[in-house]
Amino acid sequence: MKQTFYSNGKLLITGEYLVLDGAKAFALPTKFGQNLIVEKGSNQEIKWKSYDKDGTIWFEDTILFSDISNKTISETESVKSTLTTILQEAFFKNPDFINNSEGYHVTTQLSFPKNWGLGTSSTLINNIAQWLQIDAFELLKNSFGGSGYDIACAQNDTPILYHLEQGKPIVEKVVFNPEFLENLYFVYLNKKQNSKAAIKSYYNHRSNNLVKTIANNNQLTQAVLHANTLKKFSDALEEHEAEMSIILEMRTVKESLFPDFNGMVKSLGAWGGDFVLAVSKENPTTYFKKKGFETVIPYSEMILI
Repeated sequence: MKQTFYSNGKLLITGEYLVLDGAKAFALPTKFGQNLIVEKGSNQEIKWKSYDKDGTIWFEDTILFSDISNKTISETESVKSTLTTILQEAFFKNPDFINNSEGYHVTTQLSFPKNWGLGTSSTLINNIAQWLQIDAFELLKNSFGGSGYDIACAQNDTPILYHLEQGKPIVEKVVFNPEFLENLYFVYLNKKQNSKAAIKSYYNHRSNNLVKTIANNNQLTQAVLHANTLKKFSDALEEHEAEMSIILEMRTVKESLFPDFNGMVKSLGAWGGDFVLAVSKENPTTYFKKKGFETVIPYSEMILI
């Protein structure tokens, strides 16, 4: 019997880094995501195969049941060791999937290029959690780490507000459908950012005055969500960028890469890579392509509406 599971990708519009400390984040599930297909196998092992968007295999290996149930620790950080860790944590929550099985063939298929950073890990974790009927937020926390906003996007088909309350995820579905959606574009910066490294950097730089910083973030998040003009939306994003620039001790992406852009450019999620949000009255595709950034996607083609 074949089982198929699917999870949405994600983009974080506000609250990057601060969401780890309880700030409210505004996040958008994407039209792109990942499938996980499970079929019966044998030999007390999982034969795993992962396909990129273009149909190429980017990971293929066999994981023994004994490596999962015995909590074998790998000294090397690799795709296989990371995947094994996730499955080990899943085993603690639902040992039946190993104890009562002969084996599996598992296939994953991305509908976006792996290097885009739209949630290769979070969609995988949420799919595994669906398959084994366990809590995806706990699986993320115990294996990969992070705030969990990406898991919330994986599970929802509408924009969300997300925050942690005493470590527990709080997800609120919201409406975001301003008249200026046609002025919003997502631009890929040609490199994937390491989330773990970016989070570590945040913890090294974060402000001592977190209560005030989080309050400011929450106010700006509401301003972004409820902006009824393009100018109000851009102004709120610009103020958010300026605040984060101070906290992270980093230049904004517009300052560093696009100082002559006639519009607003906002980092999304980990600063320094993945996608940015461009706000422009005119279609900015030509501008970004001249700068060497070929992937420019309109809001309507990227986000679940």
